[in-house]
Amino acid sequence: MSSSDIFIGETIGTAILILLGAGVVAAVILKRSKAFNAGWVAITFGWGFAVLTGAYIAAPLSGAHLNPAVTVGVAVSSGEWGNVPVYFAGQLLGAMIGATLAWLAYYGHFKAHLTDPEIVKAEEEHAGLVDRKTEPGAGPVLGVFSTGPEIRNTAQNLATEIIGTTVLVLLILTLGLTKGLGVSGTGVLIVALVVVGIGLSLGGPTGYAINPARDLGPRIVHALLPLPNKGGSDWSYAWIPVVGPLIGGALAGGIYQLAFV
Repeated sequence: MSSSDIFIGETIGTAILILLGAGVVAAVILKRSKAFNAGWVAITFGWGFAVLTGAYIAAPLSGAHLNPAVTVGVAVSSGEWGNVPVYFAGQLLGAMIGATLAWLAYYGHFKAHLTDPEIVKAEEEHAGLVDRKTEPGAGPVLGVFSTGPEIRNTAQNLATEIIGTTVLVLLILTLGLTKGLGVSGTGVLIVALVVVGIGLSLGGPTGYAINPARDLGPRIVHALLPLPNKGGSDWSYAWIPVVGPLIGGALAGGIYQLAFV
């Protein structure tokens, strides 16, 4: 596949992934949404279907990595690093496009939510508990765009992201060892179901980024969008959902090399 095919495929596929993934979170947390308070199970299945859709669309062009951690895992396991920057560029751009489209789809709901007196009061009360100049924290809708921990513990948060991503990438690398999965297209469905499983089993502590582009691209968009009362983008935490998944992807590639090759 050519570099242009990889870039286009990763951009489109990741944009669809984030549009649907951020969309399900917006549907669940924005007060005027019909799906308001649908819960964690709805979010995990929504993200799984988002992976399914984005991957099937991108697969013919780029192989559908849609995740820098997957790209690193494939590179470590295969030794082929030449197209890694192209994959990374398409994934980050696609994630930013997808987050912007999710904002447009829920434009009125974001405005209604962020100008709701209860939301504004809660954010003002929270702001009074911290020094916003030194610790801007996460705003009330940052969860639509990016992840954040329920308990801030750097070692635990980093470990959670590493573990979850290792599971995901190792599964992706070993799918090809089962005869017929790649040909039938069932592999993409299995990956989507595993994403749901990781969310249900390991998503509670950090929100399971397991994808640096999925977290960083939308976080940048959150910082740039003209959302009223949006609060901070929590940049002090932002390195964990980037570094953790990259380490997890590299570990999965190493495990694959040691155990399966």
